[in-house]
Amino acid sequence: MQPTCLEGKERKAGRGLASIRRLTVLGLAAALGTAGFLAVGSIASSATGTTATVSLHTTKLGKVLVNSKGHTLYLFEKDRNAKSACSGKCAQYWPPLLSRGKPSAGPGVKASMLGTTRRSNGSLQVTYNKHPLYTFALDKSAGQTNGEGSSNFGAKRYAVSSRERRSSKRQPQPRLPRQPRAPATRKHPAGRPALPPGDPPYASPIVCSSTRRHGTTYAIL
Repeated sequence: MQPTCLEGKERKAGRGLASIRRLTVLGLAAALGTAGFLAVGSIASSATGTTATVSLHTTKLGKVLVNSKGHTLYLFEKDRNAKSACSGKCAQYWPPLLSRGKPSAGPGVKASMLGTTRRSNGSLQVTYNKHPLYTFALDKSAGQTNGEGSSNFGAKRYAVSSRERRSSKRQPQPRLPRQPRAPATRKHPAGRPALPPGDPPYASPIVCSSTRRHGTTYAIL
């Protein structure tokens, strides 16, 4: 039995609707993919796409360097030659201070000591006096210094001051006064105890008598 003209038209119409649905789905997927890509790009650019500002903030350690949110900036003693030795899990606990270009200096901060170093992922990390700078994940509010002296990930962390390599100074150890030396003693033969210099050679008084024989005097001890 041959299909009628009406059935043929219905089949063609069904194929057309299916094509329209496929095109609609593909269009939505492309739109969502573009939106997701833009969202991820905006998040990444927000992390590294701003110019960092380094300022001073008064803490219990004194005046230390802070980021734009007032969070304390630390150095890592494992870093060498202005290169960061903190990545992966270390960078999760100690987020590096990133900048899009040369960072700006706030009041009291020496702009000549600010710089950047290239991290392994290509981002720019801010340095001060050639020391890469980090914040600490457990510093939840401005001015906290919970990371001071921490030794996790292989080396110590110290908050950085504007003038020195680290904020904490080592207190000079007090010098103890010299103890006077005991005077040297002389050994004496015949089993007598040794006496300090200047004392007579014998502890007991010496009884001397003299006798004259043939014009010669002899001392009898």
